[in-house]
Amino acid sequence: MPSRVILFDLDGTLVDSAPDLAGAANQLRQQQGLEALPLDAYRPRAGSGARGMLAAGFGLTAEAPGYAAMRQAFLALYEQRLLQSTTVFAAIPALLARLDALQCPWGVVTNKALHLAEPLLVGLGLRHRLSVLVCGDSTPHLKPHPEPLLEAARRLRHPADQCIYVGDDERDMHAGQSAGMTTLAAAWGYLGPDPKIERWGADAILQSPSDLLNWLDLP
Repeated sequence: MPSRVILFDLDGTLVDSAPDLAGAANQLRQQQGLEALPLDAYRPRAGSGARGMLAAGFGLTAEAPGYAAMRQAFLALYEQRLLQSTTVFAAIPALLARLDALQCPWGVVTNKALHLAEPLLVGLGLRHRLSVLVCGDSTPHLKPHPEPLLEAARRLRHPADQCIYVGDDERDMHAGQSAGMTTLAAAWGYLGPDPKIERWGADAILQSPSDLLNWLDLP
């Protein structure tokens, strides 16, 4: 039985939620008399949730006047379409099935709020399989702060340095490194608007989910 715990980011690592995030942003644009943008305009920023979608769809930053109201409107629209087009990435089910067969615990640490992450995971049939779920409102901090990852290790009663964090954003790597965890970069994910994955300082870059088993030297 593997002695390590595998922790995953959610959006862009386990699930492809970009279509629904982009759909909510386009609904908000249309409410304001603007044309919809193509998915490719949103996809690189999908890992940043509302902040990324408002930046891509409206050029808004968190410091902009009216940002809080726009964020609230976006999240309300997104919650209505949470599972409309969101799917698990194609190679993820086989990976998770293998981890389950090997009795290797795995969980999710995400900046997504619990009231969004939990029904998403339930709807995709993953929630009951998690050993731990830490969300953006589970601790006072968000990634890249290490506290959410350390909280996951505490809940599992597992040493942080024996946990592996897999994510598709530079802040995931920073959070994992600060927590003392092994960090693996998911190259199939969203990667951000200026992807330079080789500069993130990850312990390894995974080109596909199956690479995780190879990295762990698991059959």
